[in-house]
Amino acid sequence: MALNLRQKQTECITRMLNLNQPVNSTGTANEEVYKILIYDKYCQNMLSPLIHVKDLRKHGVTLYFLIDKDRKPVHDVPAVYFVQPNQSNIQRIVNDASHSLYDSFHLNFSSSIPRPLLEDLASGMLNSDSINRISKVHDQYLEFVTLEENLFSLAQKSSYVQLNDPSAGDREIEEIIEKIVSGLFCVLATLAVVPIIRCPRGGPAEMVASALDQRMRDHLLSKNNLFSEGGNFASSFQRPILCIFDRTFELSVGIQHDFRYRPLVHDVLGLKLNRLSVPGEKGGMRSYELDSFDPFWVANGSLEFPEVAIEIETQLNKYKKDVDEVNRRTGGNAEEFDGQDLIGNTKHLMNAVNSLPELTERKQVIDKHTNIATVLLGEIKERSLDSYAKKEYDMMVRGGIDRNELLSVLKGKGTKMDKLRFAIMFLISTESIPQSEIKSLNVSLASANSASRSNIVDWAEKLYGQSISAVTAGVKNLLSNDRQLALTRTVDALMEGRPNPEIDSYVLYDPRAPKSSSGASHLKGPFKEAIVFMIGGGNYVEYGSLQELALRQQPVKHVIYGTTEILTGAEFVEQLSLLGQKMGLGSSSAPPTH
Repeated sequence: MALNLRQKQTECITRMLNLNQPVNSTGTANEEVYKILIYDKYCQNMLSPLIHVKDLRKHGVTLYFLIDKDRKPVHDVPAVYFVQPNQSNIQRIVNDASHSLYDSFHLNFSSSIPRPLLEDLASGMLNSDSINRISKVHDQYLEFVTLEENLFSLAQKSSYVQLNDPSAGDREIEEIIEKIVSGLFCVLATLAVVPIIRCPRGGPAEMVASALDQRMRDHLLSKNNLFSEGGNFASSFQRPILCIFDRTFELSVGIQHDFRYRPLVHDVLGLKLNRLSVPGEKGGMRSYELDSFDPFWVANGSLEFPEVAIEIETQLNKYKKDVDEVNRRTGGNAEEFDGQDLIGNTKHLMNAVNSLPELTERKQVIDKHTNIATVLLGEIKERSLDSYAKKEYDMMVRGGIDRNELLSVLKGKGTKMDKLRFAIMFLISTESIPQSEIKSLNVSLASANSASRSNIVDWAEKLYGQSISAVTAGVKNLLSNDRQLALTRTVDALMEGRPNPEIDSYVLYDPRAPKSSSGASHLKGPFKEAIVFMIGGGNYVEYGSLQELALRQQPVKHVIYGTTEILTGAEFVEQLSLLGQKMGLGSSSAPPTH
């Protein structure tokens, strides 16, 4: 059975909302209990893509509040708390209990609560004489945000800057690594799988892989562990492979423009937690949800924008044809099918009535994507985003671009951030860059309305310096054959498990095996399922590429993609800028975004 992270996390949340009682086939508890839900901001973001208000009502939740808001007492009602285990939340819980805000407290922590905090909770309850109000305390291991069936984020901000900050001490780095390991452990506990772990040698990826391997080993020693697999040496095809990378593995993907629908909507319109707001046709802002319940989004998210526009037109014509057919059968002649004036025989009448909800839903989806596509088209024309995407792709394939072409882009359409991203892509993709070229690039960026000489050009040149040729040669080779990203190509090789010079040096960990045997050949594949995790920020370009890889395989394989946080190109460049300042490069001002 394929791993379905969204389904598993939703099941855990449903059980929690029902006071951790078993739920029946309808997804509700046998005995309905009305309750209040209290959460913090992180857990609110976690719930947002999974649970809607109508779902909360279904599970007996009548009121819901953020934990840091002032709340009035609600007597004779249990409260379900779902929060991160930190000092401020513990203090709020103790304060709520001491003021008898609710009848009983069901405490659920998003990850394992450390013993010192558990002791603080216990002593606070004892001192306020409210220990009897605490019904249960649960570690839920749910500290990650699932956006789609195969997409998750740990929602850990700026980890790329933190891990590469030259002033960061060992202790700070260890804390960041531990946070990432904790989040990944929650994902694996929710899926109830113990994977084979692979990663490149050195850097944050190996640090996370090694620490996660040790965390899994320690946990598996306990009798009541969270993983349901039996036996110590389950064959590799029954277990997934976890491939861990960090953002420097393929920096360009975090910066480049892309012309496919899902990455465009995220990068240009700011999709967050599966929601976005765009100007409506009749003025004002319209908010939309884009998730697995939207059939058009699921089916067309990986298509290039012109194909999406054609598909919207096709769907609209099909809708009109179906409406005309219903009207013809029922004798109606209205342009829009609204269910009024229905005449005709009973059979056609019943069919028409039955088809009304489905037609209405289809029209809403078409209207939504027509509006989104219209706003996108305006941005594409105003900023020449199609040109940026094509030229950046050509650069990565050819290993550079003609200087005049480069300068014409920098002096043409696009925001300052678009031009800055294009300049960095040029630096990354070009084999060797003369110093005069760097100066010319800086002048061009300045003349393209940049506020000042950007430290990012400095940063990119100095960071890659002597090694820029080696970095881009690998990227060029990986892109030139079949448009696969380096990440996708590597994951494909790791899932295949055949000898391959690109991955032979990768470290292998098996938390179930004795450490001495972790290089055994049976652990190297092939694998039907993979979890790919990117440290330092991921994006919808990589997610889409990995899903295409999984569907291309025969038989179809299954790939889950996760990251510390999902970033737009502009957000990632801002992190590079901040890192450049920390390295003492360039100016101290942040890059302009418009």
